[in-house]
Amino acid sequence: MDRLLRRVQTKLYIHAHRAVRGLLEGEYRSVFHGRSMDFEDLRPYVPGDEFKDIDWKATARYGSPLTKRYIASRKHTLVLVVDTGRDMAALSASGESKRDVAILAAGTIGYIAIRHGDPVALVAGTDKKSEFVPGELTESHLERILQRIQSAIRLDGARSNLAAQLAYVHRVFRRRMIVLVIGDDRELTGEEHTLVRRLAARHEMLWLSIGDADLMREEWAQREMYDVATAGTVPTFLRDNPRLRAAFDSSVTATAERSEELFESLSISSRRLTSQDSVIPGIFRLLEAHRHARR
Repeated sequence: MDRLLRRVQTKLYIHAHRAVRGLLEGEYRSVFHGRSMDFEDLRPYVPGDEFKDIDWKATARYGSPLTKRYIASRKHTLVLVVDTGRDMAALSASGESKRDVAILAAGTIGYIAIRHGDPVALVAGTDKKSEFVPGELTESHLERILQRIQSAIRLDGARSNLAAQLAYVHRVFRRRMIVLVIGDDRELTGEEHTLVRRLAARHEMLWLSIGDADLMREEWAQREMYDVATAGTVPTFLRDNPRLRAAFDSSVTATAERSEELFESLSISSRRLTSQDSVIPGIFRLLEAHRHARR
């Protein structure tokens, strides 16, 4: 069996020479980790650490910055809320499967959480059912979560219904948690809007949406396309229509603007991912924006 977490780690290591991995971990820690007054040890400085935590005397002796590490006063559970309906089996804006982009996103943030001592749980599902995987703190557990997401998202699977998974989180989780939603790139329904508003009042929420494929791309002109939600084909002559081209572009822009306004009004940091390559910098920007938005 292909280890999905290994793919995630490989992506992180590829970006390491640009310090993205360190920045990611620094942003995660600065956003979600409080501290007690109990000093634990020293470790090398990571971009994103607070300057006030640098031990300047130890730094002078060591020759490079060292940061004081404190025993965390609290741990967080990261709950990954993932749409595993067949909408997520469609193509992303890059032409890659949305499923692959979602797995990389879930694996990246999950891996960082585990490295910082936060258990990772999963709520996933369709319009037929929602399933819950309790939080644990091991890489093997995260691997099982990623494998479950991969096996659940299929073209012949049940329809997506993110409202069902949001309702599950609202009903089951009373204690404050980090809730990261990974879903399709679309406007929220009225029911979803209500649920998100309630969840944002109780939990620390972040949102990642995966951009839709542009079916009018020139390289796909001769390729048969169909809507995964309805299984209906999208005729070539419609995809060649310049007015539809303009309408598509306008719709994408308008949807993104309305979604951004909604999430900003609820103090939810969000990011739109378009490809696997956009995942790591996208999550960094998501965490960075969330840190600056905190009141």
